[in-house]
Amino acid sequence: MTDTKDHTPAGAGSPEGRVFRPSSPAETAEAVELAFDYRGDVTLELKSGETLTGYVFNRDHAAADPWIEVLSAADPDSRRIAYRDILSIGFTGVDTANGKSWETWVSKKQSDRLAEAARVEADARTRGLL
Repeated sequence: MTDTKDHTPAGAGSPEGRVFRPSSPAETAEAVELAFDYRGDVTLELKSGETLTGYVFNRDHAAADPWIEVLSAADPDSRRIAYRDILSIGFTGVDTANGKSWETWVSKKQSDRLAEAARVEADARTRGLL
């Protein structure tokens, strides 16, 4: 499968900004799984020439004719698209969960707690309680 962006080794980081042009049904299935796990919008280029941007929220890779479902900001109804109709999948939206690991969350919470403790201490000193 071709990928049009230089990036870190496979399995590292988010696919944000990458575009996949699968050349086989197996590669299409692999790209769809990445799109399904992605927490941002993707842009699908279809063999019909149509381009569709939206959030991939469902798929059935085991169906006789595998498909994905996409919610588009431009259309209130979801669209079901057959894998065979996909020419490329671009990870064009911001990955809202990229870099938000448990360790990052814990670090931020600790920082917030320390800032709150400093604020409370300053308030207590201003009131003459400390």
